[in-house]
Amino acid sequence: MRRLNLLAALLLTAAAGACAPNPIIARDPVPAPGPEVGYVCDSRPTVLNGFYSRCDPVAREPQVVVRAKG
Repeated sequence: MRRLNLLAALLLTAAAGACAPNPIIARDPVPAPGPEVGYVCDSRPTVLNGFYSRCDPVAREPQVVVRAKG
């Protein structure tokens, strides 16, 4: 009888997991910045091993690709 209860519990658990209506997908609420945006950050130590950080967005210089034949 105990084996039957264990088997029934396993089947119910598998059935409940297979019918999940909305799968959980983790998404970052803040989108990543584009490649043309960079950040300059400044961090200072505070009490109790803490840090205060401040980041300012700056425009990046475009990357130059040099191609040569030969």
